[in-house]
Amino acid sequence: MMTPTGGPRTTERYHPRVEARLQVKVLLSGRTVQAQARDISMNGLFLQAHPADSQRALTIALPLPGDHELVTMCTIRRREVDGVALEFGELDWDDLIALARFLHPHLP
Repeated sequence: MMTPTGGPRTTERYHPRVEARLQVKVLLSGRTVQAQARDISMNGLFLQAHPADSQRALTIALPLPGDHELVTMCTIRRREVDGVALEFGELDWDDLIALARFLHPHLP
Protein backbone atom coordinates (compact mmCIF):
# COMPACT_ATOMS: atom_id res chain seq x y z
CA MET A 1 0.00 0.00 0.00
CA MET A 2 1.26 3.47 -0.83
CA THR A 3 0.86 6.57 1.30
CA PRO A 4 -0.48 9.83 -0.18
CA THR A 5 3.15 10.98 -0.58
CA GLY A 6 3.86 7.98 -2.79
CA GLY A 7 6.16 6.19 -0.36
CA PRO A 8 5.58 2.72 1.06
CA ARG A 9 3.34 2.49 4.09
CA THR A 10 5.16 1.80 7.32
CA THR A 11 3.49 -0.03 10.14
CA GLU A 12 3.92 1.07 13.71
CA ARG A 13 5.92 -1.40 15.78
CA TYR A 14 4.41 -2.85 18.92
CA HIS A 15 7.81 -3.63 20.46
CA PRO A 16 10.51 -0.94 20.31
CA ARG A 17 13.85 -1.90 18.81
CA VAL A 18 17.18 -1.24 20.45
CA GLU A 19 20.57 -1.17 18.79
CA ALA A 20 22.43 -4.35 19.58
CA ARG A 21 25.68 -5.43 18.02
CA LEU A 22 25.26 -9.03 19.14
CA GLN A 23 26.89 -12.08 17.62
CA VAL A 24 24.22 -14.57 16.59
CA LYS A 25 24.75 -18.23 15.74
CA VAL A 26 22.67 -19.33 12.76
CA LEU A 27 22.15 -23.10 12.76
CA LEU A 28 22.15 -24.46 9.20
CA SER A 29 22.01 -28.16 8.32
CA GLY A 30 24.38 -29.37 11.01
CA ARG A 31 26.73 -26.39 10.89
CA THR A 32 26.83 -23.05 12.67
CA VAL A 33 27.44 -19.71 10.97
CA GLN A 34 28.17 -16.49 12.89
CA ALA A 35 26.32 -13.29 11.96
CA GLN A 36 25.69 -9.97 13.66
CA ALA A 37 22.38 -8.54 14.85
CA ARG A 38 21.93 -4.84 14.09
CA ASP A 39 18.97 -4.36 16.42
CA ILE A 40 16.63 -6.43 18.54
CA SER A 41 13.18 -6.26 20.13
CA MET A 42 10.95 -8.62 22.11
CA ASN A 43 9.53 -9.80 18.78
CA GLY A 44 12.62 -10.31 16.65
CA LEU A 45 15.88 -8.93 15.33
CA PHE A 46 17.57 -7.67 12.20
CA LEU A 47 20.32 -10.03 11.12
CA GLN A 48 23.13 -8.70 8.96
CA ALA A 49 23.34 -11.79 6.78
CA HIS A 50 21.89 -13.05 3.51
CA PRO A 51 20.31 -16.50 3.75
CA ALA A 52 19.34 -18.22 0.51
CA ASP A 53 16.29 -16.72 -1.20
CA SER A 54 14.54 -20.08 -0.86
CA GLN A 55 14.83 -20.00 2.96
CA ARG A 56 11.75 -18.78 4.80
CA ALA A 57 12.94 -19.56 8.35
CA LEU A 58 16.16 -19.85 10.35
CA THR A 59 17.09 -21.35 13.69
CA ILE A 60 19.25 -18.99 15.73
CA ALA A 61 21.11 -19.13 19.03
CA LEU A 62 21.43 -15.74 20.68
CA PRO A 63 23.75 -15.46 23.71
CA LEU A 64 22.35 -13.15 26.39
CA PRO A 65 23.96 -11.89 29.61
CA GLY A 66 23.78 -14.22 32.58
CA ASP A 67 24.86 -17.29 30.60
CA HIS A 68 21.46 -17.59 28.94
CA GLU A 69 21.30 -18.62 25.30
CA LEU A 70 18.01 -18.04 23.50
CA VAL A 71 17.51 -20.71 20.80
CA THR A 72 14.49 -20.35 18.55
CA MET A 73 13.17 -20.78 15.04
CA CYS A 74 12.67 -17.42 13.30
CA THR A 75 10.59 -16.50 10.30
CA ILE A 76 12.16 -14.22 7.69
CA ARG A 77 9.73 -11.28 7.46
CA ARG A 78 11.68 -8.90 5.23
CA ARG A 79 14.81 -8.92 3.09
CA GLU A 80 16.91 -5.79 2.67
CA VAL A 81 20.24 -4.95 1.07
CA ASP A 82 22.11 -5.32 4.36
CA GLY A 83 20.30 -8.35 5.80
CA VAL A 84 17.00 -9.87 6.91
CA ALA A 85 14.36 -9.00 9.49
CA LEU A 86 13.54 -12.03 11.64
CA GLU A 87 10.49 -12.65 13.80
CA PHE A 88 11.03 -14.94 16.79
CA GLY A 89 9.05 -18.14 17.03
CA GLU A 90 7.61 -19.23 20.35
CA LEU A 91 9.74 -18.32 23.34
CA ASP A 92 9.40 -19.91 26.77
CA TRP A 93 9.14 -17.85 29.94
CA ASP A 94 12.86 -18.13 30.71
CA ASP A 95 13.72 -16.81 27.24
CA LEU A 96 11.21 -13.96 27.50
CA ILE A 97 12.51 -12.90 30.91
CA ALA A 98 16.18 -13.06 29.81
CA LEU A 99 15.36 -11.04 26.68
CA ALA A 100 13.39 -8.44 28.67
CA ARG A 101 16.27 -8.09 31.16
CA PHE A 102 18.69 -7.51 28.30
CA LEU A 103 16.45 -4.96 26.52
CA HIS A 104 15.18 -2.98 29.53
CA PRO A 105 18.32 -0.88 30.22
CA HIS A 106 18.56 0.04 26.53
CA LEU A 107 14.97 1.25 26.07
CA PRO A 108 14.33 5.00 25.78
